[in-house]
Amino acid sequence: MKNILPILTVLLVIVAVWYAAAIKMNAPWTYAQAERAGTEVTFSEVVRDTLAQERPVLPAPHQVAQELWDTTVMKKVTSKRSLVFHGWVTLSATLLGFAIGTTAGILLAIGITHNRAMELGVMPWAIASQTIPILAIAPMIIVVLNSMGISGLIPKSIIAAYLSFFPVAVGMVKGLRAPDAMQLDLMRTYSASDAQTFWKLRLPSSMPYLFASLKVGVAASLVGTIVAELPSGATRGLGARLLSGSYYGQTIQIWSALFAAALLAASLVIIVGVIEKITLRRMGMAA
Repeated sequence: MKNILPILTVLLVIVAVWYAAAIKMNAPWTYAQAERAGTEVTFSEVVRDTLAQERPVLPAPHQVAQELWDTTVMKKVTSKRSLVFHGWVTLSATLLGFAIGTTAGILLAIGITHNRAMELGVMPWAIASQTIPILAIAPMIIVVLNSMGISGLIPKSIIAAYLSFFPVAVGMVKGLRAPDAMQLDLMRTYSASDAQTFWKLRLPSSMPYLFASLKVGVAASLVGTIVAELPSGATRGLGARLLSGSYYGQTIQIWSALFAAALLAASLVIIVGVIEKITLRRMGMAA
C-alpha cells in the first residue's frame, strides 16, 4: 500500500492538471460558438461543453479512455477501426526489427571487443549513424526499398532495427568488457582460449548490461516502426492511425493511438524485464 499511494497521488495530480488544461484549451471554441449565437454561457456550461466536444484541441481523460474502450473491447480484432488490429500490425514489425537490431548489435559488440581495428573503424560510423534524424532517413529507406519491390513489413522492420541496434551494441560492449584484469588473468592461468573466456566469463558478465540495453532497444524499435508508418502511406498500424487522425482532425483518435503505443511499449519493456529476472536467476546472478 505504501508503494501504491505515491503512484496514485502522482496519477491524480496528472489527471487534474489534464482536465484543467482541457477546459482552458477548449474554452475559446465554446465562447466563439456562444458569441455567434448571441448568447452568454456560465462557467459550468463552459466546463460541460469543453469536456464533451467532438473535436477538442485537447481531449479530456474520460474521452480518451472511452475511445480506447470502444476501439479495443467493443470492436472485433479484425476490424480496421480496432486498435488491437493496428497494434498487432505495429507489433509484428517491431518484433522483427528488434530481433534484427539485437542480432546486429550483439555481433558488432563481439567484433569490437575482440578486434581493435574493428573498434576504430566501425564504432565511429555506428555513432555517426545515430546523429541522423530518423524522420529524415525513414522516407529515404522506404522509397529505396519500394523501388526494389520491397514493401510492407520489411522496410518498417529495417527502420526499427536501425534505432535498436545501437543501444544493444553499446550495452553489450560495456558488458563484454566488464570482467576486470584479475578475472581475465585467472582465465589465462587456466590456459583458457579466447572462445572459452568468452563463453565462461565475458558473456555471463554481460547479461545485466545486455538486458538493460534491450529494454531501451525494444522501446526504440516501437518508435522506429511508428515513424516508418507515417511517410509510407500505410493504412494499418498505430502510425497510420495517428496519421489518419491528424488528416481529419480527430484529436481523440490521435490521443488514443498514442496511449495504445505507450501501453504497448510498457508491455514490451515489462516482458524483457521478466525474461531478465528468469535468466539471471537461472544463471545464479539474481536472488
